[in-house]
Amino acid sequence: MSDAREQLIACLPRLRRYARALTGDRTRADDLVQDTVERAWRHLASWRSDGDMRAWLFGIMHNVHVDQLRRPHLQTEALDDTLPDARAISQADLTLDEMARALRALPDEQREVLLLVVLEDMQYDEVAALLNVPIGTVMSRLSRARQRLKVYREGGPQVPALKVIK
Repeated sequence: MSDAREQLIACLPRLRRYARALTGDRTRADDLVQDTVERAWRHLASWRSDGDMRAWLFGIMHNVHVDQLRRPHLQTEALDDTLPDARAISQADLTLDEMARALRALPDEQREVLLLVVLEDMQYDEVAALLNVPIGTVMSRLSRARQRLKVYREGGPQVPALKVIK
């Protein structure tokens, strides 16, 4: 039990990073991580000790996130009492903000695959197993996500035009 606890704790930074990128909001990301860890702790007996704890936790996080998206919720906005100094905003901050905006513009399915492959350095087969989709779907979603980000970066339309085939 102690070994599993240590492995779970070791995965927290990656869970937080993925949740933050997935939700685009620090508060929602913290809630997602908390819900994920809570569910994982309750079902720790179902985790195979010879398996990859990280993949198991990311699977739980994916399911919790999907559940949260399906559940109707009250839209809230965090209050910030401090105003940033306009001179203190660096070019790197603007670039990160633009990247976050571009990621939020992606459909959930594409954003999830992109973040798991690029940010979490997971293999295609791991992502396919995690999301319960064929590996070809993972590659397709990743390709479409990269293409949309490229179009976004080049200043084109956020969503490439779709062809109508009759």
